[in-house]
Amino acid sequence: MNTIHCGAYRLGGERPLLMGIVNLTPDSFSGDGLASDTAQAIAHARRQLEAGADILDLGAESSRPGAQPTPADEELRRLLPVLKELAGWGVPISVDTYKPQVMRAALAAGAAMINDISGLATAEALAAVAGSDCGVCVMHMQGNPGSMQQAPLYQDVVGEVSTWLAAAVERCQRAGIVRERIVVDPGFGFGKTLAHNLALFRAIETACWGGLPVLVGVSRKSMLGQITGQPVSERRAASVAAALLAAQRGAAILRVHDVAETRDALAVWSAIENRGNDE
Repeated sequence: MNTIHCGAYRLGGERPLLMGIVNLTPDSFSGDGLASDTAQAIAHARRQLEAGADILDLGAESSRPGAQPTPADEELRRLLPVLKELAGWGVPISVDTYKPQVMRAALAAGAAMINDISGLATAEALAAVAGSDCGVCVMHMQGNPGSMQQAPLYQDVVGEVSTWLAAAVERCQRAGIVRERIVVDPGFGFGKTLAHNLALFRAIETACWGGLPVLVGVSRKSMLGQITGQPVSERRAASVAAALLAAQRGAAILRVHDVAETRDALAVWSAIENRGNDE
């Protein structure tokens, strides 16, 4: 895996990085939102780190299908107390936001990565991150969270998402963000049907996404519920299976709720595939 420049951190290795989700919203689709309790959120982040997370991803605005925008001041109220505590832990902290105001405040408070569901689509967002040395994750989304799942439509989902991501990367580079800082995310579940998600998943390796590191976030999502028939609370096994399949297809970062279980699955996979280390 190519080294990812993420603030003061240089991330890479033989296995995919685990990005542990720390949800600071009151209305998370997965039921793990901790907006009302900073202490619990910090404790959850500590558990994710101890379970093996390489990156902690803080999100203080819900982007689930049907979600309505959160005012920036409320997003910051939820985010900053947790971020300021985690910034001293010696682990890269990613902040999931599309608002330039929140990006600037997060970077000032110690964030090492900005994870933007809108793919740094505005000049203001690019300006908020370009002068820093943070990592950036640019994600594809058709529409917006409030309406994105009403009628997703593509002629060629892999081709269209690939073209969009290439344009987003070029936009970042023109703004002065070097390739070593950029991660791409096809945006599973963001304006896609199950068929679209499956086509994108199958293309993780073959599409190459411009040769950049790919983040895959499918943990507990509705696509897994559609496949298994399980509610959100019973999608742990499906989430781990999907993460392992993404790893086998070359994903560089796995954004997951269940860090320990995913870590163990990767360890078994690595031991079986790495025949040179047999005892």
